[in-house]
Amino acid sequence: MATAGAVRPAPLLNIANVLTVLRILLVPVFLWALFVDGGQSVGWRWAAFAVFAIAAITDRIDGQLARKHGLVTDFGKMADPIADKALIGAALVGLSMLGVLPWWITVVIGVREVGITLLRFAVLRHGVIPAGRGGKLKTLVQGVAIGLCVMPLPAAVVPAAMALMWAALILTVVTGVDYVVSAMRPRVAGAADARAT
Repeated sequence: MATAGAVRPAPLLNIANVLTVLRILLVPVFLWALFVDGGQSVGWRWAAFAVFAIAAITDRIDGQLARKHGLVTDFGKMADPIADKALIGAALVGLSMLGVLPWWITVVIGVREVGITLLRFAVLRHGVIPAGRGGKLKTLVQGVAIGLCVMPLPAAVVPAAMALMWAALILTVVTGVDYVVSAMRPRVAGAADARAT
């Protein structure tokens, strides 16, 4: 029997987690729209941007709902960044395949995102490390930069989109290093305590 005042864990099936799963399901829809007519259709590029924007907006909504209504779950903490990486990664690969983005940018960001995801799983037994403010800013800047690249914008606007992509690239690398340091700090401290005893 539950004790008085005990906090009940959030149910796994809740609106925040449903939105996270929806974001994952929108990834193939986005890619399909992006590649219609070899990515040369203005209408379908706008459609791809609309799907990308909807998916990105769910990232803000599900996090706010989870925190406001006590719907934070370990599944959500793990699935939310995975959903972000699936969306961002698919968009970057798609844009590179279309020649919009250099492949090296996609590779650098992709390696960072996959590496951090693997690190999350590696330290899972020690506790889930949620995304910090730097990671959230990185995701926001990445999303805006990629959204601009997906849009069929005039050539004059492309340099501004690429400048924002550079900012996203820098944030991606910096926050990746910060996450590694944060993940390793408890293990280093634990090893030091073990030597001291």
